[in-house]
Amino acid sequence: METFVRVVESGSFSRAARDLHMTPSAVSKMIGRLEDRLGVRLLSRTTRKLSLTEEGRAFYQRVTPILAEVEEAEETVSLSTAEARGVLKVNSSTAFGQYQIVPLIPGMLAKYPSLQVQLTMTDSIVNLVEEGFDVSVRIGTLTDSSLIARKLGVAHRVLVAAPAYLERHGVPTCPEDLKDHECLKLSIPTSLNKWEFTTADGPRTVEVKGRFEADNAIALHEAALAGIGLFRAASFVVGDDIKAGRLVPVLDPFEISDDPGIFAVWPHNRNLSAKVRAFVDTLVDAFSPIPPWEREN
Repeated sequence: METFVRVVESGSFSRAARDLHMTPSAVSKMIGRLEDRLGVRLLSRTTRKLSLTEEGRAFYQRVTPILAEVEEAEETVSLSTAEARGVLKVNSSTAFGQYQIVPLIPGMLAKYPSLQVQLTMTDSIVNLVEEGFDVSVRIGTLTDSSLIARKLGVAHRVLVAAPAYLERHGVPTCPEDLKDHECLKLSIPTSLNKWEFTTADGPRTVEVKGRFEADNAIALHEAALAGIGLFRAASFVVGDDIKAGRLVPVLDPFEISDDPGIFAVWPHNRNLSAKVRAFVDTLVDAFSPIPPWEREN
């Protein structure tokens, strides 16, 4: 089964043979014996192309998760001495992945030479099991009881603007002032376009408006740096800009103190494999005891 999957994913017997340290003829004979045992043709072979038959596609879809379970079982029984290896599939929000995970990848790959990392960044919640992710970094309240979580820190929310924007439009002194300002908002359906504040009269929510919007926080961050408008973001996005003076916090006294948590999560029905442990340990080492975006220097 492993040989068959490697042939399918590499697209040729010769490449699969190199990966498996076998000869192409040995790989071909193994696939032939598998087809004989199953009584069906799994692969269509021509001089130019290798493709799956209908039966081969069904077999591939069934054996791939089986091989993943085998790999996980091997890692589980040898966890104390296991080296992080194989493909680690990571899911993260767009901004956290871009600003906090990607910078850690070079060091992680250097430390674990047998590890491959596939990072998928999306601002929607995904089903880790159904979509095949090993681990995810999530921000906010965790509602899925089937996941094991390790808290990495908190995402302090802060409202910022470029000095040039504040010079042109003035500094808002209370949440009500935001109706007269350009506010950078997400174009996707989200509660993040409702900015919550604390006032002397109680909680205050402002549904912001502005002439520029985008579907991710990275684009809004660039727009804020360009002086287009006010940007409400997590401190892990704008912390360095605040330190450097590129962005200035506003309405700080009105910010709510209930900051959302940042968590590494993985499926409850899986043991903590060596590759997931390596990833989580890398995050903990990088963010503890004080995350870099909160440090003074």
